[in-house]
Amino acid sequence: MVWQGCNIDGSVNDSNFNEPMPWIGIYVAAASLVCSLAMGADAFLALRHKKFWFPCKFFSLNATSLTIIAVATKLSVDLNTSMPRCQDQLSKLSSTVMMCTVMGNFMPSIGTMENKEVFSNVIALGILVITLMVNVCIQMGTGVIYVYWKEHAVVMFIMLVLLLILSFSALTVPTTKHYFELKYRKKYEIAVKESSNETDIPVFKKLREDLMKYWIMAHSSCPQFVIGRSVTCTASGALCLLSAAILVEAWIRSYLMPWSFKFCSGESDYKWSVTLILISQTVAVGVGTIGPAFRWFVAILLRCPKKGGKSFKDEFKVEKYWVQRLVEWRGCPIGLPIHGRHCRKLAHDTRNLLADLCIRIQTGIVLVSKAVRLVSIFFIRFLLIFSCWFMELRRKLKLNNSISNNESGSESLQPNLKPDLSRFVLYLEGEENLVDLMAKSNCNATDCWISMGRKTQPKYLMQLLEKHMSSQGFKGLETFDSDKVPSLDYKKVPNCWALPVVILTTIAVSLPNIDKSSIKRLMRGVNEGLRYVRLIDQNLDDKEKLINIRKAADTVWLEVDLYHKWLGVDIRKMALQAKGPKEVVEELADIAKNRIMEYSQKTTAGCLNETPSKLPMKVLAANSMYRIAQTILLNDKWINEQMSVKLFEELSVGISDILAACLTNIPRVIHMECISSIIEERAVRVGHAIFTLGLTEKILKLLDQKALPCLVTNKMTCVDDWHLSSKQHQLHFAPSSDCETEALNSGDLCLSID
Repeated sequence: MVWQGCNIDGSVNDSNFNEPMPWIGIYVAAASLVCSLAMGADAFLALRHKKFWFPCKFFSLNATSLTIIAVATKLSVDLNTSMPRCQDQLSKLSSTVMMCTVMGNFMPSIGTMENKEVFSNVIALGILVITLMVNVCIQMGTGVIYVYWKEHAVVMFIMLVLLLILSFSALTVPTTKHYFELKYRKKYEIAVKESSNETDIPVFKKLREDLMKYWIMAHSSCPQFVIGRSVTCTASGALCLLSAAILVEAWIRSYLMPWSFKFCSGESDYKWSVTLILISQTVAVGVGTIGPAFRWFVAILLRCPKKGGKSFKDEFKVEKYWVQRLVEWRGCPIGLPIHGRHCRKLAHDTRNLLADLCIRIQTGIVLVSKAVRLVSIFFIRFLLIFSCWFMELRRKLKLNNSISNNESGSESLQPNLKPDLSRFVLYLEGEENLVDLMAKSNCNATDCWISMGRKTQPKYLMQLLEKHMSSQGFKGLETFDSDKVPSLDYKKVPNCWALPVVILTTIAVSLPNIDKSSIKRLMRGVNEGLRYVRLIDQNLDDKEKLINIRKAADTVWLEVDLYHKWLGVDIRKMALQAKGPKEVVEELADIAKNRIMEYSQKTTAGCLNETPSKLPMKVLAANSMYRIAQTILLNDKWINEQMSVKLFEELSVGISDILAACLTNIPRVIHMECISSIIEERAVRVGHAIFTLGLTEKILKLLDQKALPCLVTNKMTCVDDWHLSSKQHQLHFAPSSDCETEALNSGDLCLSID
């Protein structure tokens, strides 16, 4: 019997080796399509939110994207597959151009990485690029690539320059991050000091003014934005645009001027899939060029000379931050265990020579990038001057129309005036002329985020909070848990804000003879309220002491909200079978007690030796249910079946009181969002804080109608502290100015409602 891999004469049977090639081509086309979709998603989000520096969210430099790119550029590294036709040769070029495009899109993403992550990703990208370049050179030498060799040569040069630009731009990221971190904290202190000097201002307006300052600071120091507005990113955008133009030129010459090339006859092993690869990669190049081209054009637009006599005297100055890390590296001792004075000296001198070479390369890259920017300005200066003139004319016409429409008085113009926030713009050396532009372009960002939040304000939560407005003080905080209820086998468990809200709602939903619409409104209001309660619990529990308790609240609420069950018990069925509210509350208390006792019996020493907050989530939920249910049962009036509606209303008021007290921490949480996050996430966190302010505008204004206790929030941030103070009748009322003074003197933040 002859082996299937051999012919009769014993030679290898390779007739079927090339059959999978079209399917491999589909794989390559799919990878190219994934790249184009990711780059297109980034471009869409950037245009939608008017972020013309095009931050990387879906398509950034990481292991996943590098793997996909390695698949998408397979044709460029395929050394021995014959590519005779026009589309075959074009697909080789499109694969090489695509690598330039993705490198240009990667530029801003290096600002979001840690030092080790940047190093490993850049090394991996460098290996991929060098491999591709070497393989293309081999194919040009062997004749696999026999046309477009000039285009390939130019594109490979662009690719090498882009790799150098990306690699050496990454060296500046740690320096700029450290600088902006220090500047942000200093500016933050100034903003807080200015805010403390402003008295008799409503909470919402004051927070809005503070967040405008924080947004300018966070946005201007955003690492992706810093890279996106840098001169090297501008140069990479120009180079990406040039590589895309080369591919367009090859397309035009191939199909509109076929006489300029002489292609061979025959067919590639990839067959019909080559056309699919060519189309998908051309689309990827087109979509991927949008981001780098916009960065290039916007950078040129920002440098548009508004005055004819503008000098470029300092244009070719290399700022200190470009080479600071290399200079520091040159001066640091070598941490290698090298023995012998001569060996240490040789290693030290070699390191210094390498550092000097890198400094010269970095300086050259910066100077070439600035030259590219100047050349770009020179070629499109007339378009830029005309656009600047047109924008200035439009602004003057708009201002004249506003003045003519408001001749009756100037007061109506006052609301349109924006505060000068240029002093809060964080910038690098050489970016002084961009300060006013960055301040003006981001002045309306806060209003945009707040408007987005206003569109989705919590309707049912507002209806629930109105119950608190009709109640006296925060009675619900005082009565939801009583010291008269004995603990079961272990010491008292601390509460997060969410858990008592969830347990009270569970009891309210379990009551018989309650209108379904009332239950639906309550659950919707609690659902909307828990969105903010979770945010507050997460920020105030910075040491994560209550993490299990918060998880218990989320787990219980998910079961109650979706399935109307509490720890597996059908509470709606319980409400239908019960005769009165007391029977329901007693049954819930008994179920909770049994769960606790079952767990206590399974452990060798009971629950006494365990940290309460580290108990299992079901035990924590059962303990809270037991204490709250027993507190309700201390009052004998609930024995009457007709009191079910009355108990439901009192529980609703208690839930409203707890939510209202919790929501007084919103200003504190908003400030924490702006200062506690790392620099890579700060712009997103501040934007989320502004959005949250828009969401809670009506809530803050509703609470503004009722004087709230003046509390030093570092002592009154948790529900247990409110509960204790409410029982001891220590909650007092004071004017907002007194409250702010007390909070600022304590070194913390405070919510004060006028």
